[in-house]
This record gives sequence, C-alpha cells and structure tokens, in this order.
Amino acid sequence: MEKLYYTYQMIHKLAQSIAGQVTESGFNPDVIVAIGTGGFIPARILRTYLGKPILAVGIAYYDLNDKPMDYPRKVQWIEEAEKKLAGKRILLVDEVDDSRVTLEYCTKELLAYHPAALAVAVLHDKHKEKRGAFPPGVSKVFVGEALGDVWIVYPWDAHDIDEQDRNAALERGAET
Repeated sequence: MEKLYYTYQMIHKLAQSIAGQVTESGFNPDVIVAIGTGGFIPARILRTYLGKPILAVGIAYYDLNDKPMDYPRKVQWIEEAEKKLAGKRILLVDEVDDSRVTLEYCTKELLAYHPAALAVAVLHDKHKEKRGAFPPGVSKVFVGEALGDVWIVYPWDAHDIDEQDRNAALERGAET
C-alpha cells in the first residue's frame, strides 16, 4: 500500500484549516473530545484556535499489528461524563476517518449523554467504502483533507523525525 508522510507543520496547517471551517460554519463547541491516540495532537492544535477545553477518550479498535479487531472497545472514558457532556456542544476529534467504525462507536456513546450538538473533525478522510456510519445526531463533519486509500504516516509515529520530514518533502517534490 502506498505510504503518505506528513510533517508536524502539515498537520498544524490541516488543523488550522479545520478550525476555520468550524468557525465559518457557526458551530461553537463547548468542549473538544479527543480520541486517543491519533486525536490528541489535532485536538490540542484545535484548542489553540477554538479556545475550548479538551477531554480524552481511549478506544481500542486495532491490535498490536495494526489489524482491526471485531469491534471497538472503551479503554478510557470521561469521568463524570453526564455532568461534562449533557447539553454541551461537542467536537469529537480523530486523525483519520478510515473505516468509520471507531467514529461511529464514539458518536453513539457521546449521543447517549444528550449533548446539545455533536460534530466530528478529522485531519483525513479516506475516500473508500466505510464499514461504520454516523448516527443521526451528528450535525457536521469537518475534514482537513480527503485522500484515497493510502497508508498515512503521521509524525507522532516516527522513530526518526528527520527521516519523516525528508520522506514528506521527497513525496511532494521539495528538498530538505
């Protein structure tokens, strides 16, 4: 499978673009909910632009070999979720909408707390058949960039960040 490398600067610009989309849409979240592990960094960047607090959830869907399991499961959830989420406008953040299974699971869980509104933001949406679906109640989906079905190599997964940056530059025809 083709690999596509991203730098932290590229991720920051995608998150900035999403923040602009959120603002322009009129959706004004009360809270950002980051799906760990991939949603942590984009959520933190969005906080810079939107100025909203971040809560985190941990969902396991992939095994140690990056193979999807039969279904997602909670690893970590929001303490006192009813108090923190009921009646709030929530922006759920993850790095990629690949199969949509994790996003479907999280949106269904969050909707159980009766938020005022629920929107989703992802850095990347892979244009491919999705196994999951957004339930009614998800009001908006914000996407930084749409891609084909490629393997996205995020900078937070890099063992050598300089090599990561070189690979990203080479893919895009730039020199480091």
